[in-house]
Amino acid sequence: MRRRVNRKFLIAALVAAVVLGTGGVVVLTRIASNQANAAPLQNDPAKTAPVKKTNLADQQSMTGQLGFGAERGLASRKSGTITGLPKQGDVIEQGKPVFWADAKPVPLFYGQMPLYRDLEAGMSNGPDVKEVEENLAALGYKDFGTPDEKFTSYTASALKKWQKANGLEQNGKLGQGDVIIQPGAIRVSSIAAQLGAPAGGDLMKVTGTERAVTVELEQSKQRLAKQGEKVELSITGGKPTTGTITGITRTAGDSNQGQKPKIVLTIAVDDPKAVEGVDTGSVNALFTVSKKENVLAVPVGALLALKEGGYGVVTEDGRTIPVTVGIFAKGQVEVKGDGLREGLKVVTTE
Repeated sequence: MRRRVNRKFLIAALVAAVVLGTGGVVVLTRIASNQANAAPLQNDPAKTAPVKKTNLADQQSMTGQLGFGAERGLASRKSGTITGLPKQGDVIEQGKPVFWADAKPVPLFYGQMPLYRDLEAGMSNGPDVKEVEENLAALGYKDFGTPDEKFTSYTASALKKWQKANGLEQNGKLGQGDVIIQPGAIRVSSIAAQLGAPAGGDLMKVTGTERAVTVELEQSKQRLAKQGEKVELSITGGKPTTGTITGITRTAGDSNQGQKPKIVLTIAVDDPKAVEGVDTGSVNALFTVSKKENVLAVPVGALLALKEGGYGVVTEDGRTIPVTVGIFAKGQVEVKGDGLREGLKVVTTE
């Protein structure tokens, strides 16, 4: 019964390949030359299944954690001494203090570019000036009109008014460490600094403020990390919903401690109502890597390793049709080959 053993070996190898996430071409050891490529045994009633025209999706399921997304470190370039810190779990929005140095607040500004120089009258134009003016305008200080890259006396005037409102020295200048720049509002996840320590240095770890799922991937799974892609989410204690990949970060790992490099995905929950009342929890994240529409497919158990290499399917009347395989999905495999048609019945073990 070599034929039966051969088919069982093929199915086991294919299933293992799908579990490992290869999802496409499967490489198997070539069948030994003395194995026959014959029709199903006449004395062993064969199961059959029709060739179907269907839509297939190459999907991979991973486990994640519901929270507020991936943590990131937050540091300061302010001189002086730390005299005040927020609490774990605090949410800090635009214009509010991130911490206090020498009893003065160091507020949060929104933006993508950290301040790389001191801002003052007479300086050259630059995008950092526009970023500061955009924040001042959002906080109600608009002496300069429409934000641009020019630091004018009107910019200095707006700064002085903002400084007065925050109890800061009214000099119309802004030093590199006078504000903390972040993409948006932040949530404090842990505190690293201590009162009385130098203000310049690592302060805390923060996350975003929206509910999100964090998924860690091995480097071999990086095909799942696509910014903006949709992910199906099944949340313990919540409702099934979808999410959008909004952040992709990479960790270096530590070979001394056996820690491999990882890819950390932040997936925003599309429907906040789906996680109402759920603080944290395990999440099953289903990634769709690729889709094929209107393709011919057969059960994985219908594939046969051919003596001459490659794969084939055996029809109900005993003919062997060589096929090229495509994506695998939920026990089905995409097949192409001369003579294949929708409705044709092929021998299968499933």
